[in-house]
Amino acid sequence: MQFRVDRTGGIPAYVQLAGQVREALRLGWLKPGDRLPTVRDAVAASGVNPNTVLKAYRQLEFEGLVEARQGAGTFVKASLRSVDPEVMTDLRDHLAHWVLRAREAGMNDEGARALLGAVLDDKDTEGER
Repeated sequence: MQFRVDRTGGIPAYVQLAGQVREALRLGWLKPGDRLPTVRDAVAASGVNPNTVLKAYRQLEFEGLVEARQGAGTFVKASLRSVDPEVMTDLRDHLAHWVLRAREAGMNDEGARALLGAVLDDKDTEGER
């Protein structure tokens, strides 16, 4: 897992880090038993203060998603995955194809995110969820 922090937005760095762990859990990139990067490694990758990483890890621990083991590190305790891995792979492939089509049509990433968000928020697709 490689952390990244967007300093241009108004979202605190610890919230971004915790969100990235949650995202990795939802997508199945992290599973129970996996070790999160050490604070030192997370600091080196993201350029944030060690206390910021610790705050993110404490938040995740409070949520019951990770557990700190003295002298061993921080480990994933729970999963947020709600879809079968094969289904997730199929959905990812379809979405990757859609993104490729959108880019070929001249849509930039910001436009694609806006369109995806609009579809997710669309009341007409609620019954299909």
